[in-house]
Amino acid sequence: MIDKVTRGKIFDIRRYSVHDGPGIRTAVFFKGCPARCLWCHNPESQRREQEVMYWPNKCRGCGLCASVCDVGAVRVEHGRPVTAWELCTGCGKCAEVCPARARTIVGREVSVSEVMDEIEMDRAFYDESGGGITFTGGEPLAQPAFLCELAQTCKKVELHTAVDTSGIAARHVVELVAPFVDLWLYDLKIVDRFAHLFATGCSNELAISNLRWLVKEGYDVTLRIPLIPGYNDDNESLGDFIEFIGSLEWKDPPQAAILPYHRLGNEKYERLGRVCCVEDLDEPDSQNIDRVRRVFEAVGIDVQIGG
Repeated sequence: MIDKVTRGKIFDIRRYSVHDGPGIRTAVFFKGCPARCLWCHNPESQRREQEVMYWPNKCRGCGLCASVCDVGAVRVEHGRPVTAWELCTGCGKCAEVCPARARTIVGREVSVSEVMDEIEMDRAFYDESGGGITFTGGEPLAQPAFLCELAQTCKKVELHTAVDTSGIAARHVVELVAPFVDLWLYDLKIVDRFAHLFATGCSNELAISNLRWLVKEGYDVTLRIPLIPGYNDDNESLGDFIEFIGSLEWKDPPQAAILPYHRLGNEKYERLGRVCCVEDLDEPDSQNIDRVRRVFEAVGIDVQIGG
């Protein structure tokens, strides 16, 4: 029996989403992820603990943040706050006193009922559009008890539920959650295990194994393939995708969404006091995107761009 007061860590709840599954949806962003993808556009999702994000263009230079920092992570130099990120504990005191919201707290602990209260506000939109709820992140499977109770609750009140996942989790976690999930949005980043380890910092063994199991058991799975120039868009990588997808025991023709890399999240790294490792990486152009699309369609894989 799952504890009915299970709490979890999230960093956002985004309403009226149209890119995280069918129809109009509410996306719940879980905080914490086992992977460290070089191209991650939500770096604030990686760590489980609460963090502070700093927006220098909003700062008025009042210095209140420095005055309340107990560990000396913020000091004022030449009339402007300077942050020693290696000292920051993420306590959030600086964000609480900032009048311009130049510092914000990323991450909060919530209960299942608190999340459901926000979800239920838009039920009319779900019903009219064939939408529902998408649990994303970060990695939802990294908080299995919280995810499972949320998915169970959505099932009881007849809300369509999707999980956007990398599949990097123990099999028993996937088996625990699977009966309550209507759609798996499954991120397939790189098939070659060594290239995957280099680009994400972790093995893809669990991701591959769990995907095989979900497809074999007949669960509704849409593959989501991030298109990252120089990492998985070459002919060899595309061939690996095709071969692997073809080896799965699909009940219906496979569907895939190609997600072209974008640089919209790069500035977040600096706001978190981190370095973006692929700052100079170019977004794929339309010709490259079309080339990849045709490769998948040539072998009977239904492909959409974005999603």
